[in-house]
Amino acid sequence: SVSILIFNTSRQCFVVVKQFRPAVYMCEVERHHPQIFQNQDKESFSYLEDPLPAVEGVTYELCAGIVDKPDLSLEEIAAGEVLEECGYRVPVTGLRRITSYRSGVGVTGSRQTLFYAEVTDQMRTGEGGGQPEEGELIEVVEIPLEDSMKFAYDETLPKTMGVIFSFMWFQNNIAPKLPKP
Repeated sequence: SVSILIFNTSRQCFVVVKQFRPAVYMCEVERHHPQIFQNQDKESFSYLEDPLPAVEGVTYELCAGIVDKPDLSLEEIAAGEVLEECGYRVPVTGLRRITSYRSGVGVTGSRQTLFYAEVTDQMRTGEGGGQPEEGELIEVVEIPLEDSMKFAYDETLPKTMGVIFSFMWFQNNIAPKLPKP
């Protein structure tokens, strides 16, 4: 898979996505209602009379996507994801490879390659939001640069490790070179 740290230079903010993740939701159901998963067999299943709101399964994430087009480079796939999920048209040459690492090590063990892209308001050509026909319901969210580290460490905001790592990478590699206001 690929993931992309997007920084909007026009407004000095990060562009991330917010979306519902069924696995996160089910973990919250188990945390709030552990009895529903106890003593379950194939013959019976308990139903929640008071289900949790869907927002309990929402996470903040980097723009990302699976590598499912063998004829495209990782950069081409990343650029396509930025357009599809966030609405910015980024040229392949505008992507900087940061690193690759293993993600989902407990389940898939897949390799994810992380890219960095700078965008401007003029590069926004659409609303983003993903592809609903593929089950994607994505909300584009902007995190102001000055709030980014507070956001990264705020445990009340469910986010992926990729968000935290990439914000820290930005602080170490890009922020020192930004013009001072």
